Amino acid sequence: MLVGVPKEIKNHEYRVGLTPPSVHELVARGHQVIVQKNAGSEIGLSDDQYVAAGATIVESAQEIFSRAEMIVKVKEPQPGECAMLREGQILYTYLHLAPDPEQTAALVKSKAVCIAYETITGPGGGLPLLAPMSEVAGRMSIQAGAAHLEKSKGGMGLLLGGVPGVAPGHIVIIGAGVVGTNALQMAVGTGARVTVLDKNIDRLRQLDLVYGNRIATVYSTGHAIEEAVLAADLVIGGVLVPGAAAPKLVTRSMISRMKKGAVVVDVAIDQGGCFETSHATTHADPTFVVDGVIHYCVANMPGAVARTSTFALNNATIGHALALANKGWRRALLDDAHLRQGLNVCQGQVTYEAVAKTLGYDYVPADTLLA
Repeated sequence: MLVGVPKEIKNHEYRVGLTPPSVHELVARGHQVIVQKNAGSEIGLSDDQYVAAGATIVESAQEIFSRAEMIVKVKEPQPGECAMLREGQILYTYLHLAPDPEQTAALVKSKAVCIAYETITGPGGGLPLLAPMSEVAGRMSIQAGAAHLEKSKGGMGLLLGGVPGVAPGHIVIIGAGVVGTNALQMAVGTGARVTVLDKNIDRLRQLDLVYGNRIATVYSTGHAIEEAVLAADLVIGGVLVPGAAAPKLVTRSMISRMKKGAVVVDVAIDQGGCFETSHATTHADPTFVVDGVIHYCVANMPGAVARTSTFALNNATIGHALALANKGWRRALLDDAHLRQGLNVCQGQVTYEAVAKTLGYDYVPADTLLA
């Protein structure tokens, strides 16, 4: 199969779909890989490294999209990229379609085979291709929040860990999944007071066993969230409904009654965000203020640590990329029920139920198309 890797064009996005080691894996199995010039140069992956791994360097994204049978990316295709997709071409990347009707319509129109990293499941449960970026974003959320609590960045001028004789700040983490757990690891390290909320009692019990009295675990209800948010200096939103829009757990009313200069970090913003006041921002302009509360809602947080993120992502994605290239998309999806969960749009049909339900499309199960 001819596999293409375009340079990412989203604002401040420096990750790349395939690393040179991943290219080597594909080439070693008889596939061809074309990589756009300087696709990985911003994170120290030179064109020479790609050539040494067996790739061919091409000048333009147009050439990548016109020639490749499978496009491997990181972020969702931008409008110009969607327009270059063609019928039957495989697109393998993050999509996050539920909060993005324009992208969904463009992918439906293209009749491409669109496989989303974030909905591929794993044998042990969970979302293994989303997990590495959730780990990165969870850890970054604390450092981003800490930075924006500084007065020079609009915050209340608070040091999360405090100092002897001065109380530490209070971090509230909503959701104890991959994002929340990684945020929790960093939060505890700051010396702040930490509260984590989740509906999964078993998960809270596990965290309590690990962290003991260094954290407070709270069963998540509307009242509990309100009480915690109003007492918080920094709130991390890390909830996820696979493939669907994130639930709005923190209301505008709660935001309006928070401490002035407090910070909220919405790690769920790729799926629409879990704060009612959230809208997506970029690394170039990462924050906005609502009722005196700083909102950090960057939709590609891991892009800020793009080298770490690229290698972590490739560790998770290369196995399925090889299966798609080796077998073709139909056989690969038929053979692997977990990969099949990644099929979101195919041949003009929406094949992921949560996306269809959220955006008002007829849902066509992947099994129906593959039969």
